[in-house]
Amino acid sequence: MRVGQNPAKAIDQVPQPARVTVAVVCYIPFLSGYYSGSLDVLQACLQSIWENTPQPYDLLVFDNASCPEVREYLTRLHTDGRIQYLILSDKNIGKGGAWNMIFQGAPGEIIAYADSDVQFRPGWLERSLEIIETYPNVGMVTACPLRTPEKFYSSTLDWARQETLATLEQGQFMSWEVFKEHNDSLGVEEVTAAQWFDESHDWRMEYRGIVAYAGAAHFQFTSPKRALSPVFPLQMDRPMGQVRLLDQILNEGGCLRLNTPEVLVRHLGNRLIGAGVATPAQKASKTRTRGFWDLPPVRRVLMWLYNQVFKLYHK
Repeated sequence: MRVGQNPAKAIDQVPQPARVTVAVVCYIPFLSGYYSGSLDVLQACLQSIWENTPQPYDLLVFDNASCPEVREYLTRLHTDGRIQYLILSDKNIGKGGAWNMIFQGAPGEIIAYADSDVQFRPGWLERSLEIIETYPNVGMVTACPLRTPEKFYSSTLDWARQETLATLEQGQFMSWEVFKEHNDSLGVEEVTAAQWFDESHDWRMEYRGIVAYAGAAHFQFTSPKRALSPVFPLQMDRPMGQVRLLDQILNEGGCLRLNTPEVLVRHLGNRLIGAGVATPAQKASKTRTRGFWDLPPVRRVLMWLYNQVFKLYHK
């Protein structure tokens, strides 16, 4: 039996979502070892969004079964209105599972995705939208120059070669400093990164006065939802390691995969050291680790052991 009428029936209209949904996925199972600095990194990521995104947007955070401290932090932000949409998963469904929920459920017509270890800089969304709104059939725009495998953006090069209004150049347009900064965040040794830099190149194009580089990366990208709708749901059976499937499907579908020529986002990794936001304690800790424990052979063995322990307890 119903007593009275639901007062919600008297509401004439509901708030409409922003055109852009900024979506972040995080997974921080504990705050020690590899993840000891991850909450600081997540906080830096979200703070950079709030500070450097003047355009209207809604913030969506998908938490992939993080530890209680992280979930409490996110819940507090949601209660305070700083996160508009918060999804808390009780198990890690992998990046593919999180993507399936985000890209099918985000309300915006534009989705700006990022892993939780990305730092945003002024102009990141403005330049990403400028490329999306100028170039045809854009699938992904990453807000920094990167060199990714050409097989995942072959359709972009085919379009640029055939489009009479577009120019296409091949060369070393990215500086070594920019290339090194990103590879440092991935833990790549400088000697290896230098070899990759010398052996690779950039594809720079211009269309209707707007410059972009060919290629995009799945750690951060902005996409029209209409380009992603035919792709999802993706079938991924591992938590990580299969994200190239998105790159492949978009490329095979003829979508353009592009980068901004400016460095407007930065991959932080799992520590704030080197990001310009490290605390004195973190700097001291970094100094103490130098020496024997930073020797490449020693580091590789220890990281292998750490990964085996992690798999044993968190698989």
